[in-house]
Amino acid sequence: MNRILIYTLLIMFPLMSHAELRIFACEPEWAAVADEIGHDKVTTYSATTAMQDPHYIQARPSLIAQVRQADIVICSGAQLEIGWLPMLLAKANNPSVQPGSPGHIVASSFVQRLEAPSSVDRSQGDVHPEGNPHIQTNPHNIALVAIALTERMQQLDPANAAAYADGLKKFQARWDEAISRWEQRALPLKNKKVITHHKSWPYLEQWLGLVEVANLEDVPGVPPTVSHLSDLASRYGKGGADFIIRAPFQDSKPSEWLSERGGIPMLALPLTVGGNDKSTNLFSFFDNILDQLLGVTP
Repeated sequence: MNRILIYTLLIMFPLMSHAELRIFACEPEWAAVADEIGHDKVTTYSATTAMQDPHYIQARPSLIAQVRQADIVICSGAQLEIGWLPMLLAKANNPSVQPGSPGHIVASSFVQRLEAPSSVDRSQGDVHPEGNPHIQTNPHNIALVAIALTERMQQLDPANAAAYADGLKKFQARWDEAISRWEQRALPLKNKKVITHHKSWPYLEQWLGLVEVANLEDVPGVPPTVSHLSDLASRYGKGGADFIIRAPFQDSKPSEWLSERGGIPMLALPLTVGGNDKSTNLFSFFDNILDQLLGVTP
């Protein structure tokens, strides 16, 4: 009987010694960062895809089950997920990932948020009082969140702290090299004028030196009106803007209308990993953004 017990323990020991963190990411970019750091020490799950607007997600039972099992919940924050994350957390009833616990990470709290309004009222539309939450389009922000996530992973899984440190070190080396390459490539984009569908791109604009001259949404979160689009065509057509940018999940018709009448190139840029078939990871995500922008830049 003792031999059977010893044999069973020997078989199970590798599984017992292999701690695994279960990471629930509200957006694909944070799942991708966790995978870069944790590799086989983590299991990641993204609540949204790049083809979904992260403002508007249903708190489905499958998501509740994932949160209930999670060791870490990492989300962009700044009220991006306010319409669904609080319900998930409440129904999952997992004390390890509630706000204020080590297992709850607000990614945007580790970077300098842009566009925080001095005051907010309903007439302003979809405005985030804590600042713009779409921090993932600046790779320097990704680097800062990676450091914070690694520290939290080490805290929650000290047995694998060295592995997480090694994962971060290797990611940082590749990421720093990629940033240098991207910034050299992007020099022709400085001061290019851009019209965006929604205010999703301020961090990309700050990083690349793009100048946002207008938005298709006259009021954030409210579909563009014909009168507003007509005004944009008269003001920015025929050289007044260099490109129109939208995310893949946003309605293409307003961009197409303005592009046709104003003679302005229109681009559907990935807002996160998986935004198109060429943006399959963090590195190709930024590669594709630059490929598209430079592809229409004289």
